[in-house]
Amino acid sequence: MAQLYFEYGAMGSGKSIEILKVAHNYESQDKKVLLLTPLVNDRDGIGMIASRIGLKRPATVVSKDDNLFDMIDHDNSKELAAVLVDEAQFLTVDQVDQLAYVVDKLGLPVMAFGLKQDAFNHLFEGSRRLLEVADKLEEMKTICSFCGKKATTQLRFADGKPQYSGNQVQIGGDEAYLPTCRYHWYHPVLEMIAAK
Repeated sequence: MAQLYFEYGAMGSGKSIEILKVAHNYESQDKKVLLLTPLVNDRDGIGMIASRIGLKRPATVVSKDDNLFDMIDHDNSKELAAVLVDEAQFLTVDQVDQLAYVVDKLGLPVMAFGLKQDAFNHLFEGSRRLLEVADKLEEMKTICSFCGKKATTQLRFADGKPQYSGNQVQIGGDEAYLPTCRYHWYHPVLEMIAAK
């Protein structure tokens, strides 16, 4: 039975490599998948899913105005084995509900990967809705950049200083974010940030 999955984790937890691995596993069995990525995700180029270890591949770009159910239903959904969504935190509430409808009406499994909360420890719109409606939730783990304990969030920094306010969305990678535990999000080791 098809389900809606949400795999979430702090930056650096391997979400993008996991989605690429899942796509490869389906395709190695001659099963077709549809890879989706939000338009705002342009860190490695628009329409690219890229992992920090260097693997990447193109994906279908979705904007906030796209109806994902219609897009998937018209994309030869009978030939698809699964729908895989990268950076799902950037989806709208309506788009998450459309993905749930894909599962329920089309019988397709949908696996969404993304951050749970932003750099200020507030839930993203898409993540909040996924936490509310997903059939299965799985946390992907990584370690705090400062102490090695489990990272639960990410700290944004600029010019060697932590950033606790600003725009919710700022696309970046290791040059702008560090995975941290809650304690070190509040109390980062400034010398380590300055060395970045």
